[in-house]
Amino acid sequence: MEDETDPPQQPSPVWRIARSVLTIYLALCALVFLFQRRLQYFPDPSAVRLPRGGLLQGLEEVKLRTDDDLEIFAWYWSGERPVTFVIFHGNGGNRLHRLEWMRALHLEGYGVFLLDYRGYGGSEGSPTEDGLYRDAEAAVRWLEDRNVDNLVYLGESLGSGVAVEMASRRPPAALIVQSGFSSAVDIGKSAYPYLPVGLLMRDRFESLAKIGEIQVPLLQIHGDQDRIVPLAFGRKLFEAAKEPKQWLTLSGLGHNTAYWAEEEYMATLEKFLSAHLKL
Repeated sequence: MEDETDPPQQPSPVWRIARSVLTIYLALCALVFLFQRRLQYFPDPSAVRLPRGGLLQGLEEVKLRTDDDLEIFAWYWSGERPVTFVIFHGNGGNRLHRLEWMRALHLEGYGVFLLDYRGYGGSEGSPTEDGLYRDAEAAVRWLEDRNVDNLVYLGESLGSGVAVEMASRRPPAALIVQSGFSSAVDIGKSAYPYLPVGLLMRDRFESLAKIGEIQVPLLQIHGDQDRIVPLAFGRKLFEAAKEPKQWLTLSGLGHNTAYWAEEEYMATLEKFLSAHLKL
């Protein structure tokens, strides 16, 4: 007589659906983890020619060598006033896209140094958080070797994370954070609330954890219509910073607005620097 056995139990339709959704979700997380830097950095790697013209007289190209042996590029424009801005730009484009910003500061008499990180504007390599810090170190060393002092770090968006890190390593005369954030993790969570960003993210730019130890005058500038880095993340960073500090909200302006074209922007920079530096 044959044994009677129950047929194997099939997974329920609900379980099959849940398993499929979980598989897809885990695959999505894996893809985001592997390709996350393509979501975080948008470099224009094209080589940038040094612009020529009467209004750009004195602008010079600088080649830097990082401590991990990469060649990166920058522009330096000495000024009549004893202050030099070191601009750490955001995650897109290259230094050519900030030329008008550089020129606006130079027209006010300031020196300006504008760096293109690795992977940007003809610079060798590919961007990473540690790599951007190495690039910034090379820039500041170059200026120090030439006795350029009264440096003011100006970090734009992603570059605010670089500026804060550099201010903790090599304190400047002053720090300006433009469209800055508490951490890249906070921005990632806001943009991708359905992903475990805190577990996946490599390049975290944890400015909030550093800003409280920085003891130089701080100016933060943020547009109240910024949808890429919401103003709340800038305020979070500002509240954790030590005095002296100053906040400027630019009404009606978004993330990619040319802030330097605003009269209030330049006037605030001038008053801030005059209050804290010897001009």
